[in-house]
Amino acid sequence: MLSGGLDSATCLAIASQSYEVHALTIDYGSKHSKEQESAKALVAYFNVSSHTILKVDLNAIGGSSLTDENIKLDQGKKFEEIGKEIPSSYVPARNMTFLSLAMGLAEVVKAEKIFIGANSVDYSGYPDCRPEFFESFQKTAELGTKTGVDGKPVMIKSPLLHLTKAKIIRKGTELGVPYELTWTCYSGGVKACGKCEACLLRLEGFREAGINDPVEYEN
Repeated sequence: MLSGGLDSATCLAIASQSYEVHALTIDYGSKHSKEQESAKALVAYFNVSSHTILKVDLNAIGGSSLTDENIKLDQGKKFEEIGKEIPSSYVPARNMTFLSLAMGLAEVVKAEKIFIGANSVDYSGYPDCRPEFFESFQKTAELGTKTGVDGKPVMIKSPLLHLTKAKIIRKGTELGVPYELTWTCYSGGVKACGKCEACLLRLEGFREAGINDPVEYEN
């Protein structure tokens, strides 16, 4: 599952070490398409076997500052405030929807595993990035798919789940991830805003890792 962000790029590098990769990007109705552009660049860089872009307009549902023009992005929070509550950038049932689509594609291409770059340490409080969510979804998929009923379930792998952002960045750097091609910011400007939660988590991760972030920022 390739969003084009830092975490999914690192996850792609990990998966590419051992598996033939079929990348899946979901165009879910975000206010900008910067992540999709990054996903395409990463696919070319890692030379994956196929890249599917599915359009699922979650903007029609709304309820998130990432999709709904009437909801303002959270910017200007202090770093220590992140994760204390579910933020406006939470997209209702996003990972539940994405994993269902990924499971369908996995059955068709006969994939053994689905790799997702979620992490439960440095995250914004999203309930669908927690270990118990993935454990529950795995059980549901085993009951509700042909591969699961046949005793050959597609396994969900989240190799970054228990890593801090700094450890993810160090791991990705070891694997040669081109972080200059990734897009993390919730805004869609020419440069990353440097003020949204995603930017703050990324910047703190690079600072803690002792590595320069190759992406340019407005702030």
